[in-house]
Amino acid sequence: MEMEERRRDVRRAEQIRQMKRRRLSRRRLLLRCVIGIVAFSFGFGAGWAARGRRVRKPVDLSSIEPPNWVEQQLLTENPNSRPGTKLAVVNNIVIHYVANPMTTAQNNRDYFEGLKNQSGSSPEQRSSHFIVGLDGEVIQCIPVDEKAFASNDRNWDTVAIECCHRTEDGSFTEETYDSLVRLTAWLCKELHLTSEDLIRHYDVTGKICPKYFVDHEDAWEKFKKDVKKAMR
Repeated sequence: MEMEERRRDVRRAEQIRQMKRRRLSRRRLLLRCVIGIVAFSFGFGAGWAARGRRVRKPVDLSSIEPPNWVEQQLLTENPNSRPGTKLAVVNNIVIHYVANPMTTAQNNRDYFEGLKNQSGSSPEQRSSHFIVGLDGEVIQCIPVDEKAFASNDRNWDTVAIECCHRTEDGSFTEETYDSLVRLTAWLCKELHLTSEDLIRHYDVTGKICPKYFVDHEDAWEKFKKDVKKAMR
């Protein structure tokens, strides 16, 4: 009788150990599943981030040539408007306005060129890659793979576009606006950027530039949508 009770106790103990082992195995399996799901999610997210707008296919900036509707009038290399410094990457396109009503694209290009003649210890440094004129004409002043003096501490990784305007409020003519959209869409495609990579000078320094797009946020958002549409 005593022996039989011992056997029952042994069997019960063994059953309890087996139950514990099964429970432990289920817990380990569940833990592995959770770890797997988290790892997959992180891996997918990391991969998605790697494919996001900040990690892009490398662009050979020196190979970008302007289309035939852009007039190339490159500035003379000089320390005040075209330093000749090469860009390693372009992360954003910065939109500006000339802040000088009724001046043309040619007027502003020639102003940049004239800065080479400055003397003194504190010369003015100003320029832009492109200027869009009152009648929609586009002049390129600096190659896309070179630095311009337009966007302060973002000169090293941006392309700048200056826009002419007729009035003090900085609003653009229809021709200027249409050319700006066309030019920006072309640049976005060449540089592997999106409409979300467009910024204003205002977004860099807080300067009211381009004035109309700062004073009218809805107009700025519409511009980005028009560029996105033009890229299709």
